[in-house]
Amino acid sequence: MIEGGAGQSAARRVLAATSVSYTVVLLDASIVNVALEQISRTFGSNMAGLQWVVNAYTLTFASLLMTGGTLGDRLGSRNIYFAGLAVFVAASVLCGVAPDMTTLALARALQGVGSAMLVPCSLALINDACPDPARRAAAVSIWMGCGGAAMASGPLIGGILIHLFGWRSIFFVNVPIGIVGLWLTASVAPTATSKTRHFDWAGQAAAIVALGALIGVLIEGPVLGWRSTPLIAGMIASLLAWIAFFFVEARSADPMLPLGFFRSSLFSGSTFVSMASAFVFYGMLFTFSLYYQQVRGASPLEAGLAFLPMTGMVATGGLFSSRLVQRFGARFSMCAAFGLYAAGAAGMSLATANSPYWQAIVPMLAIGLASGFISPAATSPALGTVEKSRAGVAAAVLNSARQSGAALGVAIFGTLISVLHAFQTAMYLVMAGVIGLSALAALVWWIASRPPRAKKAGIEAPTTTSLGYRD
Repeated sequence: MIEGGAGQSAARRVLAATSVSYTVVLLDASIVNVALEQISRTFGSNMAGLQWVVNAYTLTFASLLMTGGTLGDRLGSRNIYFAGLAVFVAASVLCGVAPDMTTLALARALQGVGSAMLVPCSLALINDACPDPARRAAAVSIWMGCGGAAMASGPLIGGILIHLFGWRSIFFVNVPIGIVGLWLTASVAPTATSKTRHFDWAGQAAAIVALGALIGVLIEGPVLGWRSTPLIAGMIASLLAWIAFFFVEARSADPMLPLGFFRSSLFSGSTFVSMASAFVFYGMLFTFSLYYQQVRGASPLEAGLAFLPMTGMVATGGLFSSRLVQRFGARFSMCAAFGLYAAGAAGMSLATANSPYWQAIVPMLAIGLASGFISPAATSPALGTVEKSRAGVAAAVLNSARQSGAALGVAIFGTLISVLHAFQTAMYLVMAGVIGLSALAALVWWIASRPPRAKKAGIEAPTTTSLGYRD
């Protein structure tokens, strides 16, 4: 990854250790979706309960990611990564033994805490080990590809485990993988710390309330009623918390979310497309899980097999992302990826309870390829816009955007399905929303990723490797 034998060896150790973290995080996310129907039967849960099982994890993950990045910068990325992975493994055990839906949701929230610590620190470790932009892009692509492989195998592994041992086994599978990750991390050299970084407790509290109240309103709206007192209070609390959050961040000397990052149109565009991609992909993953198991009556194993084309292409997109960017440029490639999202959604909108399975294969291939490509293609150029000492916080911002998008996608699409009792109608609206958001994201990226203009007329500006522009 970096020049020199010792440097290459150290970079490989870092990449091996950090890839395990992303593997276990995405394995857990994709496995849970095929278990939703079994969990619902065990605890007699409604749609809101299933949404909380998914979103309790993504909510804490998204809310605490930026604090996780700050912790890594202040106490050392390797130390916080190790601690986060340990928390995630322990929480997985708690999920596996949960006696009721409430305990399961709380344990899932604890998994999110661990993920919020380890994911931004894993990217910071890669950024530190691979200072060259091209090599960093390749390393991030491998990191994302390993996670994509976990996502690809997750539904199938989950279906097999549920078929043989029941849904609780899907959480216990995290334990041996996590232990391997802890062992690998122990061999990684300690990283530098920055004692000047301070915790933004006010900003963190405001972020948790703002995002938590928003997700709670979206999930509980169909259950409690949109005009009920708790829902109205939640809306007001979320609005006030968002205002407070941005006010605190703008005035803080050491903010959790450095608003200065967004002066870069490239960083802003990367953040937006990352959020939009997660919104689309995880919202559709939740919707398709219900489609296959509730509408088509598929077993968890059959649902896992049905997801295999889509999740398999996530791994492919991640592994080939940097090559595609170098060949075609990030600007065109990213827009094409969102075009694949839109095309896949259009294809899936035709699916009914009696549609042949092959009819969904091509649309799901397109959706998976787009998701796998977008994450690394947006991450590497964004990290290149900030100082190396702030890479942990920058990585946390990007991942927080992704997890916030995932939580909102599950909440909004799940709410549409709850409100519209005709699943086919809800499917049409969900896919129409995906097409519209994909078009908007492509437009935003096209504008944000414009090559820099030369200061003097007639002189072509130098290009950036991470974006794949050509001279």
